[in-house]
Amino acid sequence: MRLFRPRTPSTGADGQPRLSRDVLVLGVIAFFVMVGFGVVVPVLPVYVRSFGVGNLEIGAVVSAFALMRFVASPFCGRLIDWAGERTILAAGIGIVALSSGLAGIAQNYPQLLLLRGAGGIGSAMFTVSAMTLLLGSTAPGIRGRAIGFYQGGFLLGGMAGPALGGLLATISLTAPFFFYAGTLAIAGVLGLLLLSPGYRNATADASGASAPRVPFRAVLADPRFRAACLANFAQGWTSFGVRNALIPVLVVEVLRGPSSWTGVAFAVAAVAQTLALAPAARFVDTVGRRPAIIGACLLAAVTIFAVPFAPNIVVLTVLLCVYGVASAFLGTAPAAAVGDAAGAGGGRPVAVFSMFSDFGAIIGPLAAGLLADSVSYPVAFGVGALFFLATSALALRMPRETRAVRPA
Repeated sequence: MRLFRPRTPSTGADGQPRLSRDVLVLGVIAFFVMVGFGVVVPVLPVYVRSFGVGNLEIGAVVSAFALMRFVASPFCGRLIDWAGERTILAAGIGIVALSSGLAGIAQNYPQLLLLRGAGGIGSAMFTVSAMTLLLGSTAPGIRGRAIGFYQGGFLLGGMAGPALGGLLATISLTAPFFFYAGTLAIAGVLGLLLLSPGYRNATADASGASAPRVPFRAVLADPRFRAACLANFAQGWTSFGVRNALIPVLVVEVLRGPSSWTGVAFAVAAVAQTLALAPAARFVDTVGRRPAIIGACLLAAVTIFAVPFAPNIVVLTVLLCVYGVASAFLGTAPAAAVGDAAGAGGGRPVAVFSMFSDFGAIIGPLAAGLLADSVSYPVAFGVGALFFLATSALALRMPRETRAVRPA
């Protein structure tokens, strides 16, 4: 078993806690990971189609990645306890890099399917270890800021990636996969060289004594953890199921617009979410996790339910921007709540938290598509809104924050 090394959170000149080097490095790593992922996403369906398969097989390649993330996540916590966050993070990135490079030279469809599944395993290792290290190396009073900085790396990479992917696709359909492997290699090297070799507990008290390890059973019973997990499920269901799967079809079939409108609307919404991250993170740290989750879920529920009633692309874009602002809060507050509940609980709570999002992302597209085909678009979007409303109600059971720690 590895040793847990407590440390007192670092502070700035004004005595306020500041983001640790690990947090800054993780934000840069997130950027490189997401740039590569964003490069691959636009060309992946076309590349799969080049093997002479249909839409079902294309969907299977996309689902294989998410499914294997979900299957592998329960084991990541124990791997982290055994080898440490830095090692598992670098190993996971390495698996995704290798599988992506090999996908570019796949000889047939089964090979490609297996390689994308292997990439999902590596992705789970990276995601769980990165969030565990992020929460463990951050003082509670700036946890929202730290998560916001990390999420910002993903968002910026996600905005840059698709544009690069379009350019690389003009060279060949396989070029994006090699580019992805390259950006992942950079991210893995950064992790090995710059991240702390062991767990750095930022929940130590003023004397430097380590905070007690919270039993996993106690974490599961904590209303903060339960609300955070349901919020992550609602986000996975709605963002990957309803938003990404149905809105492109809604634009073409209901609004009678070109598919390019979808890309523009998503890009503007991504900018809105990125701009909202810093204020959201500060709100989470100064006002509290509970009001952030309750308010963001209510806002997300209203906006996502209103989407199928949008009369034109302008209104739809505005709604997606508002949803993006809510997502900025939901990308920070639930994860911060997990850190508050788990304390020095290690990787298992983070793994379970991650699984809820993956599970929503797996069944969301299927359920939303079925509801849209068999009932209506409003019902498909309304189910996603119900999950947000349920999360908001569950978050009412979270304890009220008795004090606010203002970040630097």
